[in-house]
Amino acid sequence: MEKIEFVFDTQMLVEGEGIPADEIREHLEQTPPGDSLLVVGDEELLRIHFHTNEPWEVMKYLSQFGTIYDVVIENMQKQSEVFGK
Repeated sequence: MEKIEFVFDTQMLVEGEGIPADEIREHLEQTPPGDSLLVVGDEELLRIHFHTNEPWEVMKYLSQFGTIYDVVIENMQKQSEVFGK
């Protein structure tokens, strides 16, 4: 079974005022390590999608911009092991 480099598929919504989507995108491109980054929305509501090994760091960073909800964190390595059989 192939090992996945970034294990957690991390998704969430951030709701607030004046949310800086470009700043968030630039930050998450640097830290924490990950891939498949999507930052979609506007200054009041963003959807974040990111593959990382540190989803808690993503949540901690995003919490300064507003309310986080509809959080989904899935272990893609485990899914691959269970459903790849």
